[in-house]
Amino acid sequence: MNDLIIVNMLLLGGTALVAALILYFVSKKFAVRRDEMAIRIAECLPQANCGACGKAGCADFAAACAGADENEFANLYCPVGGAAVMQKIASLKGFAATDKPSTVAVLRCQGNCRNAPAKIIYDAVSSCRIAHRISSGQSGCPDGCLHLGDCVKVCKFGALSFDEKSGMPVVDTSKCVSCGACVKICPRGLFEIRPQSPAGGMVYVACRNKQKGAVARKNCSAACIGCAKCAKLSDLIRIEDNLSYIPPAVDAGELGSALQQACPTGAIIYKERIRG
Repeated sequence: MNDLIIVNMLLLGGTALVAALILYFVSKKFAVRRDEMAIRIAECLPQANCGACGKAGCADFAAACAGADENEFANLYCPVGGAAVMQKIASLKGFAATDKPSTVAVLRCQGNCRNAPAKIIYDAVSSCRIAHRISSGQSGCPDGCLHLGDCVKVCKFGALSFDEKSGMPVVDTSKCVSCGACVKICPRGLFEIRPQSPAGGMVYVACRNKQKGAVARKNCSAACIGCAKCAKLSDLIRIEDNLSYIPPAVDAGELGSALQQACPTGAIIYKERIRG
């Protein structure tokens, strides 16, 4: 009886030893090698994991930077960390950081309670995405802000707040890191990440209404009516679907004030300085 117990114990111990050896060699064979450069780069990143860089998260971005050559690295950028973080990473790689213009999110709509008074009462789920599917909006503008604040809810950096008086989201440019979360969540595409001009200003059309002028003005007094007065000031400005668009290439310092004054409805916003 004792011999049987001893044999069983030896068999069990032997089996455990063989299994342990197999697991050891398998773990060595398939071990994921740690990229020391990627680890050092990750330590420089803000760890926001917002995806604004186009990668799955900060770890994925760090791995992409670690494996990039100088040309590939020039196309990588962390909007949250900005130029300071990219300079640190470039130093680790032995590269020169590429200068990129500062960017900020802008809301391309002025459909507040004064400019676009409510014509109907929306009494359903408080979600812009749902409201967009079932309603043209309280003002009747099919392209304007729905005033339900999905964008505010997804902003991780406190850069968006909801102004109860105007019924509109407000961008705090001092906190905005251009992560693009508001751009992705808005069902009407009202947010845009725009670069500042070299002087620090910005000029853009704060409207997305594609209705013809008279109809658009009935829904919002600040709507773009596609009159093309702004387009006469720059060949870069285009009018499509009754709506003007001022590309970032238009120098805000040179034309911003003139464009704002030329707009008969006040749809063009010009800011001399966004930050600083």
